[in-house]
Amino acid sequence: MLVSAKEMLTKAKAGKYAVGQFNINNLEWTKSILLTAEELKSPVILGVSEGAGKYMCGYKTVVGMVNGMLDELGITVPVALHLDHGSYEGAKACIEAGFSSIMFDGSHYPIEENVAKTKELVAVCNEKGMSIEAEVGSIGGEEDGVVGAGECADPEECKMIADLGVTMLAAGIGNIHGKYPENWAGLSFETLDAVQQLTGDMPLVLHGGTGIPEDMIKKAISLGVSKINVNTECQLSFADATRKYIEAGKDLEGKGFDPRKLLAPGADAIKATVKEKMELFGSVGKA
Repeated sequence: MLVSAKEMLTKAKAGKYAVGQFNINNLEWTKSILLTAEELKSPVILGVSEGAGKYMCGYKTVVGMVNGMLDELGITVPVALHLDHGSYEGAKACIEAGFSSIMFDGSHYPIEENVAKTKELVAVCNEKGMSIEAEVGSIGGEEDGVVGAGECADPEECKMIADLGVTMLAAGIGNIHGKYPENWAGLSFETLDAVQQLTGDMPLVLHGGTGIPEDMIKKAISLGVSKINVNTECQLSFADATRKYIEAGKDLEGKGFDPRKLLAPGADAIKATVKEKMELFGSVGKA
């Protein structure tokens, strides 16, 4: 059964580890992530961007697939199904469809409007026992066509949004989505520290987990980051394994063209990436 991310993140914050949010794109992604979480006894958050939701035929399809898998695969670890970078409309659609958690990204609105919309969604989520993530200061890189430069959030604005009763807060600390450029300046731990000072027990979220050096990840966790989002890294490892399979001509041997065979190396590569991340984040055995 899907659960809200609240309890798993409260535990993570207190225990100084982080829970990974791994974005899903299809059946292979979902199955690989869930099996790895179960094997490592780690709580997990399945992230769905609006683009991926559309690709998978809509939020109801996603909810049906995930609930079916939890049941059929006998998953016992806590699993949250979370809308990633949701618009106001997207958030409402996911609440309706049966997600257990949403992110409302109001970072591009003036702060007053971000506050008003977040407040309304917090009330609905509280009523339904769902968790809600808010964002302050846009995360750089590209997320479904929206490009940002990796700015740092204003800690006072973070406190304003945190005080609305959100479950978790994503604050821009110089992080970006996708691959990091050569000239990236690194994470701003000063910003993170200032945000943590003002938001207290609130679990903080680090977006753009792909390509941040391990020591920075560990330092971020020590400063209150309890949820780390990973997407690009799974995509890269899936693509790499699939390319190798085809370049080796395996799709031309016997029934190697069967999608179940063709996609198997990529699915295994996702598992390996998720395992690596869960070990780094410290969530193994915490279910």
